[in-house]
Amino acid sequence: MVSAYILIQTEVGKAAQVTQQVSGINGIVAVDPVTGPYDVVARAEADDLDGLAKGTVMPMQELDGITRTLTCPVIQL
Repeated sequence: MVSAYILIQTEVGKAAQVTQQVSGINGIVAVDPVTGPYDVVARAEADDLDGLAKGTVMPMQELDGITRTLTCPVIQL
């Protein structure tokens, strides 16, 4: 199992819309609007990195209102 935080920048005024849309994507387990350099933070889970990229991140990047994403996989130390 792979987990990741996905930091999302949105167009001005689109954070609420993006938050709602992201919550419906396969693999998303939590999503919250935030303040700072990013507008929304999502937590995702998948069987492997390939599944995370193809099943969650790529569909997310096609949503209206998202301008940039940064995916931060969780590592075990």
